Amino acid sequence: MPKMKTNSSAKKRFSVTGTGKIKRKKAFKRHILTKKAHDRKKQLGKSGLVHSANLDNVRKMMLI
Repeated sequence: MPKMKTNSSAKKRFSVTGTGKIKRKKAFKRHILTKKAHDRKKQLGKSGLVHSANLDNVRKMMLI
C-alpha cells in the first residue's frame, strides 16, 4: 500500500510548534486595508492557533 500524502494546501498554511500545537495565519489582511484600524492590522499580522473544534481536521490533513 502506498504512503499517505500530506494535503499540500495544509502544509503551506499550517505549521506545528515544539509543543505540538498548530499555528495559522489570521485572515483579512490582504487588501482593503485603508478602512481597518492600525491596531487591528497589527493584531492580524500575528499568528494564531488553530481552534480545538478544527484541530482534528487539520491534523488529518497534516498527517500528525
